[in-house]
Amino acid sequence: MNRSTPRIRLATLVAALLALLALTGCSGADSSMAMSGAPAADEATVGPQRIVSISTVATEMLFAIGAGPQVVAVDSMSNFPADAPSTDLSGYEPNVEAILGYAPELVILSYDPGDVVAGLAAAGVETLMQGAAGAIEDTYSQIIALGEATGRTDDATALVARMREEIATLADSVTPRSEPLSYYHELDDTLFTVTSSTFIGEVYALAGLVNVADAADPDGTSWGYPQISAEYLLDADPNLIFLADTKCCAQDSSTVAARPGWDNLSAVKNGLVIELDDDVASRWGPRIVDFLNAIVHAVNAVD
Repeated sequence: MNRSTPRIRLATLVAALLALLALTGCSGADSSMAMSGAPAADEATVGPQRIVSISTVATEMLFAIGAGPQVVAVDSMSNFPADAPSTDLSGYEPNVEAILGYAPELVILSYDPGDVVAGLAAAGVETLMQGAAGAIEDTYSQIIALGEATGRTDDATALVARMREEIATLADSVTPRSEPLSYYHELDDTLFTVTSSTFIGEVYALAGLVNVADAADPDGTSWGYPQISAEYLLDADPNLIFLADTKCCAQDSSTVAARPGWDNLSAVKNGLVIELDDDVASRWGPRIVDFLNAIVHAVNAVD
């Protein structure tokens, strides 16, 4: 993957959050945000049979609720599940003509540069816009919205119930501590990170962790995704370091330890640099459960 990808990913995420705030007037995502057109009653029951997903998260959600057989194409970054019909469709620069080439009845997007939804509507194609989630509850809302849009309401409701139960069980399994552990979550090797105000930060909070980056964005000007300095992190000295840039930037415990001064960090000295799957750690879909599981496992392994 090109090393500029994490910057693009971050910029796209922040842009989606800004657009979301403009639409809703609050910090949470409206899962039913913008479905153009209204399907007839029989279509709502059966569900569209030609769905195109221009969203990695929506792709995961669609297959998780059993709508996979209805999906005819997904964007080039949708790499999970493995049997998703991947194409060269771009999620960063959606192209109306390319999308229409798959004769979709419904198109799911997470980002619109300004004319895609309008172009698809002009062609008589329904769209469902689902931007970046600001909280775990937004994930549940988006799953339910996809269930309603695809005729898979019962499956979507069941998935949300399972996720809630599994997340609650994992949270309850965290080893109690007299003092909470601190952490740093790395988005890329230029030290972009997240604060507790993001859905990622909310997942960490479920494991009882304290985010050392919160003080780097006290007024929210970075929308929960600040870039910190090495000096800042060395001073904060987190108990655990979680790397969500193992794929994009080839980072691991050894590359972190080799950074100037980082070998003095407690997390490095104690072997508590946790290598995550970039996709699992950055997508707000059903694999949030897997993300929390990895965090809880790491936390419970700390003496």
